[in-house]
Amino acid sequence: MEYDTITAISTPMGEGAIAIVRISGDEAITIAEKIYRGPKAKSLIKADSHTIHYGHLADPKTGETIEEVMVSIMKGPKTFTREDVVEINCHGGMVSVNRVLQLILAQGARLAEPGEFTKRAFLNGRIDLSQAEAVMDLIRAKTDRAMNVALGQMEGRLSKLIGTLRQEILETLAQVEVNIDYPEYDDVEEMTHRLFMEKARYVQQEIEKLLQTSQQGKILREGLSTVIIGRPNVGKSSLLNSLVHENKAIVTDIPGTTRDVIEEYVNVRGVPLRLVDTAGIRETEDIVERIGVERSRAVLKEADLILLVLNYSDDLTPEDENLYQAVMGMDVIVIVNKTDLPGKIDIERVKRLSESHRVVTTSLLEDQGVDELEEAIADLFFQGNLEAGDMTYVSNSRHIALLGQALQAVEDAITAIEAGTPVDLVQIDFTRAWELLGEITGDSVHESLIDQLFSQFCLGK
Repeated sequence: MEYDTITAISTPMGEGAIAIVRISGDEAITIAEKIYRGPKAKSLIKADSHTIHYGHLADPKTGETIEEVMVSIMKGPKTFTREDVVEINCHGGMVSVNRVLQLILAQGARLAEPGEFTKRAFLNGRIDLSQAEAVMDLIRAKTDRAMNVALGQMEGRLSKLIGTLRQEILETLAQVEVNIDYPEYDDVEEMTHRLFMEKARYVQQEIEKLLQTSQQGKILREGLSTVIIGRPNVGKSSLLNSLVHENKAIVTDIPGTTRDVIEEYVNVRGVPLRLVDTAGIRETEDIVERIGVERSRAVLKEADLILLVLNYSDDLTPEDENLYQAVMGMDVIVIVNKTDLPGKIDIERVKRLSESHRVVTTSLLEDQGVDELEEAIADLFFQGNLEAGDMTYVSNSRHIALLGQALQAVEDAITAIEAGTPVDLVQIDFTRAWELLGEITGDSVHESLIDQLFSQFCLGK
């Protein structure tokens, strides 16, 4: 089943200028030949690789013309899947692209499973598992920075680092085995505790360097869950609209306008924010508003960043102080809004309550203070800027977990060396680290995990 010929629509469904149906497998070009009608009866089988051909598709049983197309022929192994690949460009639209797909299926191709094209690229050795996962990250990237991180991983930047570490571990383990099996060989350096410690320390430091990038990498990949909270009518919806640069939320002078949770993705200086505008948190008798308030309290627990909005033209209230208590211990930026109105709020008290949290003043009505807020968000999580563009970021939760486990295994080996444990026993922990690092690239991963990972891909990729 893994090596039969598969097909799927590789572009989003709906109206568009063009759509692409992809075929991959040993019979890909033969199937295309059955349905292709080109000028002067040109044969696709005899065509050169990586060429594109104008023509029509026709049902071989009835001779009926189905579509006007451009057919790309790419012969393996110089293709994404390392198999023969045909991509049929037809007119975009639900009817046209489905007719082409059904015609291909009728010639013996099988409908591809989600992510199966990328899975074949992995199984055929074109990419490793971390590169395959980066394909999906690239598709889902919401900022230029997130896309650059995914591109770096897809090009094998992480794979090379992991490969170097595994090779270092493997050479150490091999030297231990040689010392055990052939103790009489004088020309082989003995793997002493000192030498083993040097190798273990090196691997430990390299894994720690990768893990240091994991928080930033994960934020770039998944986005910051950012919740806007505050009393009703302090400007929460205005803040969402200012960051989105679009009127997504209704803004009125009537307290309690927002009755539910509104979500929107925002790009703030290359940092993707999953921005959540909540209903104003207060005690209310309105049953609909009360449900919104409860939902607001619930999303607080999931947040990476809190934007607490206060009203410059009002005194601090017990409700405001309760909100401070609700977000204690979290990453918070305090926004004092409506500075265009006469001030009543005690700014010094606001700063004392905020403790180490950044306080930003804004007039969202006059579009003032938004740049300072964006700078505060970037400073909080990236110290203003990302590191150099050539740096390798670890962004995938699975990779982060495996690196953490590998680091623990290396630290266990270091502890054993310090305790004077024989090197043939120390190598057990070092072998465990080698295996865990291999799970990142797919060199030592279970087949069921591979199936699970690729099932999360979109159909046709």
